[in-house]
Amino acid sequence: MLAPCHGRRRRIIPLVAVVAATGAGVPVAQAGPLKPKTVHLRVAASGDLLIHSPIYNRAFAFGGGKRYDFAPMLRRVRPIISAADLALCHVETPMGPGPPSGYPSFNTPSGLARAIRTTGWDACSTASNHALDGGLRAIAATGRTLDAQGIEHTGSAPTRAQQRRIVIKTVKGVRVAILSYTEMTNGIPLPRPWSVNLARAPQILRDARRARREGARVVVVSVHWGDEYRTQPSPFQMRLARALTASSAVTAVVGQHAHVVQPIRRVNGKLVVFGEGNLLSNQSSPAGSQDGLIAQLDITVTGARATVARVRYVPTWVRRSDFTVLPVGDALRLGLANPAVLRASYRRTVAAAGRARGVQPVPLRLP
Repeated sequence: MLAPCHGRRRRIIPLVAVVAATGAGVPVAQAGPLKPKTVHLRVAASGDLLIHSPIYNRAFAFGGGKRYDFAPMLRRVRPIISAADLALCHVETPMGPGPPSGYPSFNTPSGLARAIRTTGWDACSTASNHALDGGLRAIAATGRTLDAQGIEHTGSAPTRAQQRRIVIKTVKGVRVAILSYTEMTNGIPLPRPWSVNLARAPQILRDARRARREGARVVVVSVHWGDEYRTQPSPFQMRLARALTASSAVTAVVGQHAHVVQPIRRVNGKLVVFGEGNLLSNQSSPAGSQDGLIAQLDITVTGARATVARVRYVPTWVRRSDFTVLPVGDALRLGLANPAVLRASYRRTVAAAGRARGVQPVPLRLP
């Protein structure tokens, strides 16, 4: 039995600590810097949700005459949207108070927001040429309606504080910022400077840098731009694309508004989706206005560096008998529409969007 220790308390040093301190019998590893982890993200971005009156009337019929149910129109694209790590939609028409209305001044039933959630979109851009159709009241109502369905949104805002807030989603541990802007507002003046984000390069780049300071490693810029029914980018689109892609703060640029598909093209070495066409609309003339694409951006994130490695796109076509949005390849395989019409739609979309290194349609070819 050990005698008790009187006076100072003995300090017992573990043997492991002694060995580690002296290095006796313990090999010392030369630890180098850890390699940053690489994360692969798939971001799906789709075109205009342009809700003309025949579409909301059909949604009312789908809802049994009691509510507006747009989900059946989008059920065929749901597997594509829900499979993405992050899915972005574009709400072109506001969801304001009062009765619904279509072109030229849109007011969309709030049931669209339920369909957005059901289909699987995580966030939506709202800056468009129709964002001001219902004024500030409709902008505020659109935000509240999307909020109620848990859908993040950006591009239009009723207050300066809300406009300043940057939408950042965390995906696979990576913070992804979504920014939204429009080239035009159909000549309607902004009720407040912050009502709708205008597509001006200096402001977009300031916002992108601020998103980076807030921790975003990926910044996706959605722009409502271009000339309607033109499959080639306008001079404005090209100038803005060059300015945005020249900045290290911007990872990806996706676009809407032209109502027809536009190219997916490299600008300053970065892939730009100039125009996704219509996702859902009542338009049929020109024929390309029934076409759209869902862009699947495969983004590689390593440390602070994020790049769009490739863009695969799913051609879509609106079956106007019931306004169902059909992925063209699936529709042809399942016999959901006239094969000749589907093949023509696929050819138009691929001719406009293109095939190139890092750019390809899904399916790659039709049978």
